[in-house]
Order: sequence, then structure tokens, then C-alpha cells
Amino acid sequence: MNASLDTTFGVGSVDVAIQAEQRGTGHAVQCALPSVAKEPDDRIVVILTGDAPLVGAERIAQLVAACQASPAGMALLSTVPDREMPYGRLVRDEGGVLARIVEWSDATPAQRAIADTNAGFYAIRLGHLRKDLAALRADNAKGELYLTDLVAHAHARGGATSIDTPITEVSGINDRVDLATVERAARVAINERWMRAGVTMIDPASTYIDAAVGPIGKDVVLGPNVCLRGKTSIGDGSQIDTGCVLTDAQVADHAVIKPYSILGESQFGARVIIGPFTHCRPGSQIDEDAHLGNFVETKKTHLMAGAKANHLAYLGDASIGAKANIGAGTITCNYDGVGKYKTTIEAGAFIGSDSQLVAPVTIGRDAYVGSGTTVTKDVPRGALALTRVKQVNVEGWADRFREAQAKRKKPTE
Repeated sequence: MNASLDTTFGVGSVDVAIQAEQRGTGHAVQCALPSVAKEPDDRIVVILTGDAPLVGAERIAQLVAACQASPAGMALLSTVPDREMPYGRLVRDEGGVLARIVEWSDATPAQRAIADTNAGFYAIRLGHLRKDLAALRADNAKGELYLTDLVAHAHARGGATSIDTPITEVSGINDRVDLATVERAARVAINERWMRAGVTMIDPASTYIDAAVGPIGKDVVLGPNVCLRGKTSIGDGSQIDTGCVLTDAQVADHAVIKPYSILGESQFGARVIIGPFTHCRPGSQIDEDAHLGNFVETKKTHLMAGAKANHLAYLGDASIGAKANIGAGTITCNYDGVGKYKTTIEAGAFIGSDSQLVAPVTIGRDAYVGSGTTVTKDVPRGALALTRVKQVNVEGWADRFREAQAKRKKPTE
């Protein structure tokens, strides 16, 4: 088990302490205590449960504020589960002051019937934490040092403050069912936040957006089954259609990403049209007004402003100039089994269908490559490159062939 204790509320460095021997939650915090050895006693330490990712910063801030106001110098989050759960129960004294937490394994039937349940989040002044951790004893059913025993020590100082929190916010993950439940709740919260910010989702239930994604601009439309992953960002007015998966992709304003396109670690300029079924692999840069169409794949390729590759092409390790046109079936032959090589297609060049460009090679500005050409050397500016075999027409051959085939057939019985 790893135990970590970060004494800064917000972003800061993290020290990791190892709990080599499994002796309970109290022991885990004891292992982490040396990380704050130089901190003053009045410092507030927040102890978080690692398997409950839905607790937000606002709730933690509320917990810290409650600790600051508590005469006992301690506060915790409590919850009421929606089903029976084997968690510790909050036991109060006759005056309603929180007296202790009884773990499920040590609880009587009457104590297990208590609704208030420990959520596993605490804030406590460091001086109290140091003294109370030193006083922990393993006199319980599991023979462990329980962190929850700190509550009994706080009762002697006037009682810890408890903050009731919805179970959906503090629910832990104990199995794959819990994991799916928490992920679904996180997805709903993320989607609602973006929709309130001006993003349209055709089917929010099938839209998946990672927590790190953003910004997503206003009037963006996300189709069903769209997945936005990593540090993806999308500009105002863009449309991401059905089934698209974007990972660490930066999309500028008013882009159109058609269905089932896969975009990863790449940049897309304003008003690009991508897809359907386009795959942009890492290192692709598609500038404004460029088009990539059906079953086009790019990798480490820069498609400059207004360039187009609308059908069935592979463009790897390539620089494609402004307003160049890449015909259907074109491929850049960038790999010889050992090294990768670059293809340069300058502005305004026209690459005919079913061409192979064997890198390293440069197609000059405004040059033409005829359909079916294999280019193995540079094409000068404005030139036409052709490597086709000369076409030969044999008059009457097809009729003679059919007649010969008919004579060879056996009569049917």
C-alpha cells in the first residue's frame, strides 16, 4: 500500500511514503507523517481516500473550513449509503456530539443500523494528528491501527465536525461494478458542465469526455458516440460527428469532423473538413481550409492551407503545400524497412490518382503527376511526371476470345 500526504491545499509537490507492512489505515498515515515533519502544529492536514475520485475541490475546501472552525481541530465527511455497506458508523453521545467511529467488523447490530457512515475523508490540525497517531492501539477485531480512532480522541477536545455528503460524491471503488458506476457519474457531471457552457450533445449518454479535455468552445456540436480524450481542445462552432475519437487533438474554430474519424496528437486549423473515416496519427498538422476525406491516413504530415486529399490516400512523413490536390489511391512510400524519408509536395501541385511517391522526393510547385505514376525522382516546378506503360489496343481481341471460350465449353447434359 502506498500512503501519500500532501500538505499543500492545491497544486504542489507530492512525497510518496511506502507502507511496507499492512497494519491498517492509521499505520498508513504514520508512515506518511515524516513527510510533514517540518510543518508547524497548527497546519491543517487533509487525508483523502484514494478510491473516491468524485469528491471535488469545493467539498475539500468545505472540509478544511470546518476543521478551522472546529474546537477539536478535526472535521470529516459522512454519508448515508443507498445500500448496506460494510463501512464504519458514526456514534454520537447523548448530546449529539460525535463520540467515535465503530468499524463494521467491530460493530454491534444496533450500531450497524446507524445510517451515518464514515466516508473516509478527514481534515485535522497537525499537532493533534501527531499526538493521536502515537496513541493508536490495535485492540480491535482486525488487529490493526484504525485511523477512525482519531475521532474518539477528538471527542475529548469537544468533538469532530461531520459534514453530510451525498453517497454519489464519496462512493469508493471496490470492484468493476463500482468502477463503472463512478465513471458513469463522472461522465454525467462532465457532460452537464460542458452543456451549460454552450456545447450541444446530440446524445449525452453516449458522449465520453475526459476530465482533462478543454477548452471546448461555444456552439460546438458533438454527435452520438463521440469520445474526447486527453488534452483535446475544440474551437467555437466546430462539429464533431458520430463515432469520432479525438485524443490530444487541437481543433480550431468551425471545423467539421465527419463520422468515424480517429484523430490523435495532431492539430487542425479553422474550417478544416475531416472525414468520414479519416485517421490522423500523431504529428499531423492540418492547416485552415484543408480537406481530408474518406479513408485517408496521415502520419507526421503537414497539410497546408486549402490542400485536399479527399479519397483513399496514405500520407506519411510529408509536407503538402497550400492548395495542392492529392488524388485517390495516392501513397507516400516513406519507409524502406530501415529508415523513414520525407515527401515534399509544393503548393498547387496536382497528384493524380493511384500514384506512388517514393521518398525522399520533391514534387515542385504547380507540377502534375499523372495517374498511375510511380515517382522516384524530383519533379521540377510546373512539369508533368509520367511513368505509365504505353497503352496498346488490339482490335477485335475480345470477340475472338469469347468465341474460343464458347468452343471449349462441354455441352450440358
